[in-house]
Amino acid sequence: MAVRSTRRRIVIIGSGGAAFAAALKASERGALVTMIEHGTLGGTCVNVGCVPSKIMLATARVAHTRRVSPFDDGVTASIPVISRATLLAQQQQRVDALRRDKYERIIATTPGIELLRGTAHFLDGRILMVRQADGRKSARGFDACLIATGARPALPAIDGLAGTPYWTSTEALQSPDIPDCLTVLGSSAVAVELAQAYARLGSRVTLVARRALLSRGDPAVGEALTAAFRAERIEVLTGTPARAVAFGGGTFTVTTDQGEIRGDRLLIATGRSPNTQALGLDRAGIVMNAQGAILIDKGLRTSGADIYAAGDCADHPQFVYVAAAAGTRAAVNMTGGQATLDLDVMPAVVFTDPQVATVGMDEVRARDAGIATESRTLHLEHVPRALVNFDTRGFIKIVAERDNGRLLGVQAIAAEAGELIQTAAVALRARWTVDELAAQLFPYLTMVEGLRLCAQTFSRDIGTLSCCAG
Repeated sequence: MAVRSTRRRIVIIGSGGAAFAAALKASERGALVTMIEHGTLGGTCVNVGCVPSKIMLATARVAHTRRVSPFDDGVTASIPVISRATLLAQQQQRVDALRRDKYERIIATTPGIELLRGTAHFLDGRILMVRQADGRKSARGFDACLIATGARPALPAIDGLAGTPYWTSTEALQSPDIPDCLTVLGSSAVAVELAQAYARLGSRVTLVARRALLSRGDPAVGEALTAAFRAERIEVLTGTPARAVAFGGGTFTVTTDQGEIRGDRLLIATGRSPNTQALGLDRAGIVMNAQGAILIDKGLRTSGADIYAAGDCADHPQFVYVAAAAGTRAAVNMTGGQATLDLDVMPAVVFTDPQVATVGMDEVRARDAGIATESRTLHLEHVPRALVNFDTRGFIKIVAERDNGRLLGVQAIAAEAGELIQTAAVALRARWTVDELAAQLFPYLTMVEGLRLCAQTFSRDIGTLSCCAG
C-alpha cells in the first residue's frame, strides 16, 4: 500500500515572475510544486515585455544620441544606419539566453518542482483539470493553488478595429521592420515607451491619447513628457479619443474628433487584461472585479479557500517586481507562514527619455486621503549633474505633510530618474521628513543629489548656495 506524502502539494498555474518566485520559495519550504504552463516558459517580462522593450529603448537611445545631442557643436553628429534585422536578432539572443538561464535551467535543476505543459481549469475548489500538450487529460488535486496567469494586451472597443492587422506591444517588439509612419493609440507606459523608441529608430510617430500622457499621475509629469516628445518631433494628440479605424491599401486610417490620422502601422497600447477567462474561477468560488482581475487580500488570498493569486491576473499594479514579491509571499502563506505584501511604498519607472519615476502619493492622492500637503518642485537647471550633461529637461517634486514635513511622495521626470527613485522610496519607508532628507550626504554631481536639493527648498533658497554646499 502506497504511503501518501505529507509534503504540501502546491499547484501553480503560469510560469512568469510571480509563478517562479512562488515555486522557488515553496520548494525551499519543503512543498511539492507542480507548475502548469501552456505557452513559452517565463511569462511576459522576459519574452515579450520588460527585457525586449528595454533592449529596444537602449538601441533607440544610441541612435538618437548619434543623430543629435547637446554636444553636437563639438562632437560631429551623424545619421545612423539602422539594421532592424540585426538589432532584432541581438535582442532575441539576449531574451533566449535569459529565459534559458533564469527559467529553463532553474526549473530543470531545482528539486521538488514539476513542470506540466498544458492548460488548466478548476473543477471545484480542490481539483484542477489539466489538458496536457499531448492531448491527455488528468485531474490534479492540491493542498493550495496559486493562479499566476498574467495578462494580455487589451483591445479598446473602436469601430472597425477588429480584423485589421494592428500591432499590440508583442508585434511591435518583434517586428523586423521600422515603419515609415506609425500611429500609437494609448497614453500609459507601454504607449509612450514604444512611441519614442520607434521615433528614434526612424518612424514618423503620432501618439493619440484619450486623455493626457500618463494621466493617472501628476499632470505636470505628463505635460513635461509631452513637451519632450514634441521637441523630438513626435506628434502628440492629447484629449483625442479614436472613434473609428479603417485599413486599406496598406494604410491605417484613424478617425478622431480632430480629423483623420494615417499611418503604415497602428500600435494599440491601451492597457492589459488579466488572463482569467478560461480558468473556471466560478467553480472554485473565486471573485473578480469588473476588469476580470482576481480580488485578493494583503496575503494574496482569493475568495476561494487555499487558492491564491499573484501577478498581472490579480488586482495589483502590473509590475514584474510586484508580481515576484507577491509570488514569494503567497508561497510562504501556502506553506503555513504568515506574510503580507505592503504596496504603500511602491516605486515605479517609465523608461522614456527623460525617464518618469514616482513613489508614494502625489498631491491629488494625498488630498483625497484627507492629508494637508505642502510641495516643492525643483527644475533641473538647479541640479549640477543635469547642468554638466547639458540636459535640464524635467523636474523633481516632493510632496510632504504640511504639519510635520513627513515625506509623502516623490515624482521625477529626468534623465535616469529611475536610478534616484529608490532612494526616495527608502526615505518614505523610514518616514523621514524633508529636513532629514535635506541633511543627508549625497555624492556631488549625481542626479540623486536632486532629492536633497529639492528637500532643501522647503526651508531655504538654493539659488543662494554654492555648487556643493550642504
